[in-house]
Amino acid sequence: MNFETALLDVRRMEEADRLTVAAGRPAVELMENAGRAVAQEIKQRWSARPVTVLCGPGNNGGDGFVAARLLAEAGWPVRVGLLGQRDLLAGEARHNAQRWGRGVEPLAPVVLDGTELVVDALFGAGLSRALGGAALETLAAAARSGMPIVAVDVPSGLMGDTGETLGAVAAVLTITFFRKKPGHLLLPGRLLCGEIVVADIGIPPSVLEQVVPDTFENHPRLWLADLPQPQVVGNKYTRGHALICGGYPMTGAARMAARAAARAGAGLTTIAVPEIALPIYAAALSSIMVQPLTQPKDFDRLLDDHRFSAFLIGPGAGAGDETRTRALAMLKTGRPTVLDADAISSFQKDSSVLDQAITGPCVLTPHDGEFRRLFDPSGDKLTRTRAAARRSGAILLLKGSDTVITAPDGRVVINANAPPTLATAGSGDVLSGIVLGLLAQGMEPFLAAAAAVWVHGAAAVEFGPGLIAEDLPDLLPGVLRRLYCQK
Repeated sequence: MNFETALLDVRRMEEADRLTVAAGRPAVELMENAGRAVAQEIKQRWSARPVTVLCGPGNNGGDGFVAARLLAEAGWPVRVGLLGQRDLLAGEARHNAQRWGRGVEPLAPVVLDGTELVVDALFGAGLSRALGGAALETLAAAARSGMPIVAVDVPSGLMGDTGETLGAVAAVLTITFFRKKPGHLLLPGRLLCGEIVVADIGIPPSVLEQVVPDTFENHPRLWLADLPQPQVVGNKYTRGHALICGGYPMTGAARMAARAAARAGAGLTTIAVPEIALPIYAAALSSIMVQPLTQPKDFDRLLDDHRFSAFLIGPGAGAGDETRTRALAMLKTGRPTVLDADAISSFQKDSSVLDQAITGPCVLTPHDGEFRRLFDPSGDKLTRTRAAARRSGAILLLKGSDTVITAPDGRVVINANAPPTLATAGSGDVLSGIVLGLLAQGMEPFLAAAAAVWVHGAAAVEFGPGLIAEDLPDLLPGVLRRLYCQK
């Protein structure tokens, strides 16, 4: 994986700090660089004005003392409110509190009087208990006042590994260091961070080879080299043949998925449909081939045709025994298979059957409700999707505003480019079609799922307000064209 988009959990970030210090860069220098970055980002966005820096008892507070000193040296009126006793500070935080050399007030809402900007340097990403007392009261007062809050590392009370909140209030700007954390992208954390700036404080990228990240922000750098692109010597057969199991009477979902698969690059796309639905599908589709299923064995004969390179079942299929049987037949071929919507729900009564059937490349694309029908919903988003992917052996694409793609080996990609306009009927069907189209062309399933999610989001951003799912397939060529130009 490309480490440029790596996300570091709290443990790995602490290890990156430790390795940097062990290699000869003083910890006090890292703290100075962090506080300097905070002060610089503030000065770039606001003119000099009264600012209150809220400092905690640890290294986050030390960063705050550095920022306070540098802002004061630049002529800003600065007050510092400290949680705890100044003489109880230790290490680099104590050193920088001494360098501040000015008055420090006990943390309380009164330190906000007359201020126009607040710097939240109380607690970093490693906090594991709920905010309370003076910290909660002061941050709540700042939030009620409407004045801008700038967070150091994360808004205090935000869990860096999960994005869960323990009383955090929203910041307009968050400055973090070296790499983002999962909590910056996972909800509700992403909504609380405001603009996120990642500052270079002197930690060398080479430490990532030692801390070995397993979580990444979705970005073309992760998968662009593997994204299929038509070749001069290719033809429609070398670009793959996608097969979708279409339903009746809900025909729209499969049709949108089929168009998305074709727009994503599959050389041929076929929908297998009940004979009664043939006129509906045939009238609505031109380049998509429609295969009627007139006898029970017709579907098996299609699966025996090795020219089909990837399968999709679920959109509009209807939850029940027939969909379950066909999904199992697809999985039995060992060829890449996408299970979406009704195909997932069809295994609700005995998910172990699905787990045992997944022996080849498989992508499951549930939303939260479908996920709960098959897997344990307890725990944070990364914990539960990792457990589900490990148990099932499938790539788990959990859809949502913070879609997560998880591999059985524990790798995770978190997507953050999806606009709220994607919350519209049928957009998930289009997404499963994009995944199918990439799989049909031979793209590795984990990367195909990540690429599909990003492309899906980029297409929606391009369209803007008023988006409906039918718009999405026709937006894919423009997104892909720009990606090909980057290769």
